[in-house]
Amino acid sequence: MRHKSSLLVGATFLGVLLTLGLTARALDQAAAKADTVQAPRFEVDPMWPKPLPNQWLLGNVIGVAVDARDHIWIVHRVDTLTPNETAAAQNPPTGTCCKAAPPILEFDVDGTLLRSWGGPVAGAPYDWPASNHGLFVDHKGLVWLGGNVGTDAQILKFTQDGKFVAQYGKPGSRKSSNDIGNFGRPAKIFVDARQNEAYIADGYQNKRVVVLNADTGEFKRYWGAYGNKPDDTDLGPYDPNAPAAQQFRTPVHCSDLSVDNFVYVCDRPNNRLQVFTREGKFVKEAFFFKKTLGDGAVWDVAFSRDPQQTYLYMADGKNERVNILRRDTLELLSSFGDGGRQPGQFFAVHSIVTDSKGNIYTTETYEGKRLQKFVFKGVGTVPRNQGVVWPGK
Repeated sequence: MRHKSSLLVGATFLGVLLTLGLTARALDQAAAKADTVQAPRFEVDPMWPKPLPNQWLLGNVIGVAVDARDHIWIVHRVDTLTPNETAAAQNPPTGTCCKAAPPILEFDVDGTLLRSWGGPVAGAPYDWPASNHGLFVDHKGLVWLGGNVGTDAQILKFTQDGKFVAQYGKPGSRKSSNDIGNFGRPAKIFVDARQNEAYIADGYQNKRVVVLNADTGEFKRYWGAYGNKPDDTDLGPYDPNAPAAQQFRTPVHCSDLSVDNFVYVCDRPNNRLQVFTREGKFVKEAFFFKKTLGDGAVWDVAFSRDPQQTYLYMADGKNERVNILRRDTLELLSSFGDGGRQPGQFFAVHSIVTDSKGNIYTTETYEGKRLQKFVFKGVGTVPRNQGVVWPGK
């Protein structure tokens, strides 16, 4: 009897263990399922773009744009490369490699460099920015450029071959965030083809969004946070526990228009995205990673390429990720990326754009100095925190 009793106890104990194991597994599966969401899926393309010719290197890559042919344009800062990086360009050369690439570069869909140009030219009829910032290729094929340090108060336009077209604003002439003739270190440009208007995130000194006639550069309207009149009062450092600031902090880093005529404004150091009508009427806002200090979390946005632009992609250069939002609710669905220097990782992801197929292109500033492509793989089940989206992961 004692033997049978021992067997019965053992069998019961084994059954309990199996039940506990199955229960734990079911709980783990349920937890994993609960931590997933339906969202766009991406894979990094580690082979894009192709290597640059001429032993060229990129400095801080501070703007990215896509044109009507799905060609990708970037602007970078030549002067952010160190003498050690550009040994062949020193006088005398300290080594056989390397040199800075020209500031503006165009790549085809395969990642091959097609064109490169730009930079200050003595006697030119334009004032090249002291520090390049932001790039846009409009519906007429014109390339727009801003600048964000020192006396930069101008926006430039060129043909795709680098021929000067127009300049709006004059370096050193900025008066305030209510100046209607100059900018204050403008960060980014977005041109609306339907109304032929340019939206300027203005920017690193001013605290506003400006809308221009895209042909003449005439100021049509402008506004600050919540649609308020811009105020240049120093708000001091961002405090995540303080009431929401009634003005933008600098930099105002993006102002992009959706297909249904809402303007999405990156109030970068306040960690918030504000939404307005085309006329500057405040609609709503959302905060992201609100405790982020310093550079802030809301750097740039791009729209998904379905007709409704269902999703909004947000570059977060402080937390080293791309966030995927529901555009209608601004709900954060998922994120991809991580800090690092390998493909699919980021160091200061700065600018973001999508091509007609829904692929994402990102640039990195500071020591990142890079352009990356993330291939759109459709909408499906993804973790809320995807990490590095390596091919076949």
